[in-house]
Amino acid sequence: MISSSEKLTQFLDWNTSHFLRFWRENIYLSKNDLFADEVMNNGVAMYELVRKHIHSPLTEVEIMNLAFKVAKERVKANINIGDFVYNVNLGRTIIIKHITQSGLSIEELQPVVDEINSLFDRFSFHAVTRYTELKDQEIQEKNQFISQTHQDRLSLLGQMSSSFVHEFRNPLTAVMGFIKLLKDENPDLRYIDIIDYELDQLKYRITQFLHTSKQQIVDKGAEEVSFSKLFQEILDFIYPTMVDDYVDVVTNIEEECKTIANKEELKQVFINLLLNSIDALRQKEKPRTISITAKEHEDAIDLELTNNGPQIPSDKINVIFEPFYTTKELGTGIGLYVCKQIIEKHGGTITCSSDKKRTTFHIRLPKPAEVK
Repeated sequence: MISSSEKLTQFLDWNTSHFLRFWRENIYLSKNDLFADEVMNNGVAMYELVRKHIHSPLTEVEIMNLAFKVAKERVKANINIGDFVYNVNLGRTIIIKHITQSGLSIEELQPVVDEINSLFDRFSFHAVTRYTELKDQEIQEKNQFISQTHQDRLSLLGQMSSSFVHEFRNPLTAVMGFIKLLKDENPDLRYIDIIDYELDQLKYRITQFLHTSKQQIVDKGAEEVSFSKLFQEILDFIYPTMVDDYVDVVTNIEEECKTIANKEELKQVFINLLLNSIDALRQKEKPRTISITAKEHEDAIDLELTNNGPQIPSDKINVIFEPFYTTKELGTGIGLYVCKQIIEKHGGTITCSSDKKRTTFHIRLPKPAEVK
């Protein structure tokens, strides 16, 4: 006597072409699918798995072999995984719908339907899981490529910076020296202060480029830095810009806030942040304010530079520290990147938050044993 599984296997053999034709006519298949022919072959292979499974349960390895093959092809084809899931479930629906016409009773069909559902569920699970793993690997490789591209660009920029500094630093130093002599000999000479200030700004920009090629920042020139004195020097330096743009600066810096660091490099960070804040404030009406706070904690110094300028969009806030990213027409996109490099190589962190009322740069620097 022929068993139920044998009857059902014969039924599937007799109707193979009909089932597959109906499936092919109703699946989602992109015109750009590089593996369109393989989709058809995979449908045949899955149908064969169902047939075998009804006759004798398959091992997990047999199911995974086809699932992994399909997943790899879906990744290479760069096709939405939803299309694949739809096509698999369409095949499941067609088979279960048609085997009800095989002449077997409901009692005979129910365990077979359960096994078919289990087969399709396991196949889909393995295929989607593998697809996700391969996609994650692909994204990771792309991120590594992007990261390496950044490093290559920075390396090139470092070489350009070195050449740039050698070409311009000597004549710039000579010009600055003669300007100071002119100031001493002719203190009332018109425009001399403006020339001196602009030359200091040029020197500062050159230093910014130089920092992008340095591997070590903290090693040289470490000293005890008082943040109250440091910001006083900085505000004196940028005072003409503050006055020209009607910016009020309010400070709340605890006298105890000190650290061990390269003073000139920290100065570069805060000058950059303050000048960026002033640039942002030019986009709004008065009042224009910047507040600077520094508080001492047990193991760290927390600093905040806040301005009441326009909000930085939420989709930009996470990339403002990336190299070469800028919203300024003539910006280089390295200012905030250099700030982040300096702060992190001093063992600290820098982040930014922004809403409609204010934008704040949060900086945390460790407090070394020397000043604890």
